[in-house]
Amino acid sequence: MPDGVRAELAVDEPTNCPLATLAVESDAPVTDVTWATGADGTTEEFRVSSDDAEAAASLDAASPVVDVGDERVYRFERDREATCACEVVESLGSPVADVRLQDGTLVLTLHLDGIERLRTIVAELADAAEGVELHYLVYGGDGRTSGAGDPTVVDRGRLTDRQREVLRTAHRMGYFTYPREANATAVADELGIGPSTFAEHLAAAQRTLFDDLLRD
Repeated sequence: MPDGVRAELAVDEPTNCPLATLAVESDAPVTDVTWATGADGTTEEFRVSSDDAEAAASLDAASPVVDVGDERVYRFERDREATCACEVVESLGSPVADVRLQDGTLVLTLHLDGIERLRTIVAELADAAEGVELHYLVYGGDGRTSGAGDPTVVDRGRLTDRQREVLRTAHRMGYFTYPREANATAVADELGIGPSTFAEHLAAAQRTLFDDLLRD
């Protein structure tokens, strides 16, 4: 099995993304986003429910094209000089497998050849958005053997917002490095909580992640 990964990234408040604005205004899920770039700019298409009258009223920046089942296809033109998050990913040589929006958050599905490529993409996207989070990761191998891998799904959506904050802060401060660059007291102080509360959140988050990683 190849050692690649399938990852889903949530890109919060991406810059130069008219679709994100439309999704916020309409409060409707936007799916099946595609685009084509020509000499004069980029043409984008997307779908929303054809029964959503509120969405249709707020999508004046886009033109309806055709109804497909219970969804309506819309199209709009985007300035080619305005680089969006999807183009940031593709500029790194990685096609975007799927794009959708929910509540203004851009969700990208990527098929990559390894974790290092994912780290590079996340770092680049961080400059084009308010935040980037990993929704899930399907890992296809350990990168050390040519035999069958051990696919694993890590669902970060099972963590609470506070647990993600605790893990993110602990990781940033070097709590998980060896030797540690910060102890539990220092991380707890950064979070504005007591060491025992930090330990409780950390244990709960790790238990959730290990349930995914170690399940049969």
